[in-house]
Amino acid sequence: MSATAFPAFQAHPDVLLVVGLLVAGYAIALTRLGPRFVGPGEKVASRFQVTCFSLGMVAFLLASYWPAHDLAEGYLYSVHMVQHLTYSMVVAPLVLLGTPAWLARWILRPPKLFAVVRYLSRFVPAVIVFNVVLAVMHWPAFVDLTLRSGLAHFLAHSLLIIASLIVWMPICSPLPEIPRLVPLAAMAYLFLQSVLPTIPATFLAYGSHPLYRRYESMPKLWGISALTDQRIAGLIMKIGAGLMLWAVIAVIFFRWAAAEEHKNRPGPELRDPDWDQSELELRT
Repeated sequence: MSATAFPAFQAHPDVLLVVGLLVAGYAIALTRLGPRFVGPGEKVASRFQVTCFSLGMVAFLLASYWPAHDLAEGYLYSVHMVQHLTYSMVVAPLVLLGTPAWLARWILRPPKLFAVVRYLSRFVPAVIVFNVVLAVMHWPAFVDLTLRSGLAHFLAHSLLIIASLIVWMPICSPLPEIPRLVPLAAMAYLFLQSVLPTIPATFLAYGSHPLYRRYESMPKLWGISALTDQRIAGLIMKIGAGLMLWAVIAVIFFRWAAAEEHKNRPGPELRDPDWDQSELELRT
């Protein structure tokens, strides 16, 4: 099949509706609900939290709207992979970082829901949940189903985002009741998360034939074959996700090292007065 033209603009009101509801719900929660849960003079959300949530919604919109939606659904599986990577590695952690503790408690106020989330947000359950969902999401029969059914596609992306929120809870939890992992455990956790997805990614990147029949019959944008597209998707999954996770590992490591250095720095009473005077002279 010959190469085809880039897809023309197409509005997706369902995507705009979902993003609009999420943004409106967040704004209403901060203005109407928040003042009931914070003390006098306290902010319902910090500027950092609002910025993180806003960036998360922007990333969600970019990954779900034209042209990403149209390319992923009708042309390239590699763009579908970019969507998944954006949802799991960008949107989910930003949403958690943008959620104040009081709002997270309000969302998880049903005791059974809180108990389930707290259990799944531990090291081993979180790893299992996310990687099982990831494996199912890239199973050929499941991918073909989501391409045939709009409802299945919506539910699949919802499941991926929920699993992504769970897998990031040990790193970005807004609740002290669901504590974040200590730095060494967090780095080990993220390292494991960077390794496990390389298993399905390897089948995609080094496959000898296309795994997804629906993409074989789709128009070939820029002349990219289904097999080449699949291999690109595997590399995106393997290298892209790994680089993102290793970047977070680096941030955690340097912050932990800085905290340890600060903690081990001698107090004023233990410092040498002559050194203090020399330091002052160097700064002036």
